[in-house]
Amino acid sequence: QVQLVESGGDLVQPGGSLRLSCAASGIIYSINDMGWYRQAPGKQRELVATISSSGRTNYADSVQGRFVISRDNAKNTVYLQMNSLKPEDAAVYFCRLSFVRSSRMYLYWGQGTQVTVSS
Repeated sequence: QVQLVESGGDLVQPGGSLRLSCAASGIIYSINDMGWYRQAPGKQRELVATISSSGRTNYADSVQGRFVISRDNAKNTVYLQMNSLKPEDAAVYFCRLSFVRSSRMYLYWGQGTQVTVSS
């Protein structure tokens, strides 16, 4: 019943910037957090950044200082501003939402958006 739609992935040169968006819709209860994960070819999916319902953020060490996660509650949308992009940032980026209902945790994933970093 929850749908996440990502957008903003593109081909950029090293050092460039992109902003990813993830819009959530459907039946959503108390949101625990929303975040971004990425998966490059041959690698496991890894955490990029998360933001809690209270606005607390955390980042992977590899993106600390370069990426910024933010949220627009009125639009049920989470963003990922990516700056100083490196070739190793190339991956499919997935949006994830978690919420709690009746003391149970539920996870929902978007379909992903491709980010390519190449000169």
